[in-house]
Amino acid sequence: MLSILIPRFNYQVLPLISELNSQCMSLGIEYEILCQDDCSDLFDDEIHKVNNLKNCSIERNERKKGRTQNRLILANKARYNLLLFLDADVFPEKQTFIKEYLKEYRPNITLFGGYKYTEEYLTETNFFRYNYGKKREEKVASIRNLTPHSYVFSGNMLIEKSIFLSCNFSEQQNLYGLDNFFSYNLYIKRYKIQHIDNSIYHNGLEDNAIFFTKSLESVASRKYFLADKKDVEKVNSLLKNYNLIRKNKLTKIVSILFKCSEPLLKVLIFKKKTNLFAFDLYRLGYICNLK
Repeated sequence: MLSILIPRFNYQVLPLISELNSQCMSLGIEYEILCQDDCSDLFDDEIHKVNNLKNCSIERNERKKGRTQNRLILANKARYNLLLFLDADVFPEKQTFIKEYLKEYRPNITLFGGYKYTEEYLTETNFFRYNYGKKREEKVASIRNLTPHSYVFSGNMLIEKSIFLSCNFSEQQNLYGLDNFFSYNLYIKRYKIQHIDNSIYHNGLEDNAIFFTKSLESVASRKYFLADKKDVEKVNSLLKNYNLIRKNKLTKIVSILFKCSEPLLKVLIFKKKTNLFAFDLYRLGYICNLK
């Protein structure tokens, strides 16, 4: 009935898998929980413990694949048609998490449960990721459903196997930010999506510099793989603004302004109370500056 799929890299998954396993057993459903480790060098001790749990397993890649390809490996291994993708660094908000997803599931509709952030894991070095998640990702379903493709986060997603395989990024590259590509494919292929209030807590907050770098990698991925796609402006606000600038032949001007303002924008971005408008401007300038 249900395959729960968790890509893992250097994060402890035993508490998450134990909780999910307990919820599934209490419901009396057919299920499996598959975790694919991407060449981690931490938490080796929990592999044996997970493999001893009913219907649970961790297998390891022989070489690093990246999260997107790791999800593809898991999907191809899955026994069941209904796939629940979760990131390793999350934990369900509700003890009825699995039950809620199964209650809301309808054929041919992809469900997204949403994210929440707690100050429990907030530190002096990860406040940028926390602020971004709190202000941009933590939204109730009624808000997310207003612009549904803007909140496609594959770290908490229930999807049919055939839909996932038809929309997943197919190239063998370890890239960041490919949820945008996945969201676009869901849109252009006219697959229905629905957001529900069935959140996970996102606990694995990257350090500020790492999140900033990954965010710019995401910008580059969007430019190279999505900017020229039909109707992409309907699902991605950054590319909507970028293509408007291109259309009006303002790319060089924006690029020059970006180079002049970059130091100030960085100061505003890395303040304790992150200025997310400055971050938006930085990403727009950055994409205009890419060759």
